[in-house]
Amino acid sequence: MYRKFLLASVGALALTGSAALAADLPSRAPPPVYLPPAPIFTWTGIYVGGQIGYAWGSGNQNFQVVDPLDQVFLNTGVGGSPSGVIGGAHVGYNYQINQWVFGLEGTVDGTSLSNTVNAAFPFAFGGSAITAHSSADIQGSIRGRLGIAWDRALIYATGGVAFGGFNTDYSFVGNTLGTLGNGNTIVGSNSFSNTRVGWTVGGGIDYAVTNNWSIFAEYRYTNFGTISAPGLAAVGFATFPGLTSAALNSNRTINQNQVQVGFSYKFDMGGPVPVVAKY
Repeated sequence: MYRKFLLASVGALALTGSAALAADLPSRAPPPVYLPPAPIFTWTGIYVGGQIGYAWGSGNQNFQVVDPLDQVFLNTGVGGSPSGVIGGAHVGYNYQINQWVFGLEGTVDGTSLSNTVNAAFPFAFGGSAITAHSSADIQGSIRGRLGIAWDRALIYATGGVAFGGFNTDYSFVGNTLGTLGNGNTIVGSNSFSNTRVGWTVGGGIDYAVTNNWSIFAEYRYTNFGTISAPGLAAVGFATFPGLTSAALNSNRTINQNQVQVGFSYKFDMGGPVPVVAKY
């Protein structure tokens, strides 16, 4: 009996020691998953995008008319404010040094800008009138950019060369009174297309929603200079058919304001290879 009790006690002690030794063995848990740090945001890179907005212009349209038979000259001017939607696409490149961002951007925009003006000649041409309809179908620019960044927000100034295509249709209807008092009816019409190169300046704010996508709002002022449209010939008829003619010369200055909003996608330019943890 005593011998059985002793053997049972020794067996219990052996089992307890084995469990304790097993608890002290090192564990073989799987290594933790490596999560690379989020990339540091930078404005450096090539980007493309689109924009849409509203544009309005100002500038006088001046007319000079001469009736060679009666030697009547008349100058008049009328203001015009074309306006319409403007929108298109852009491509550019930014390079960031500390907080400073330097860039170059090109844009192409289609527009619906148009305007119609009427100029009257109530005295020398007996109530004659000129109607001019102007439109701008396409515009573009190549501009430098300089900005200062606060992380994902960028405030910038921009300026450079602008170009645009302009179309103008003229019509002239009236009666000459002149020194002969013949009351000849004069009519005429013509169309002109001009491509102008000017300058543009402005500024805006850009905000990066993600490392690749950004949105912006921008204002720009553009000056296209003066467009001249000489040589509209108006042929007279009535009292002296074919003997009376008039020549119309026109010029106008084009100043444009525009506000636009848009988006850009910046392409990643590469970076350091992520470090992979090894165990």
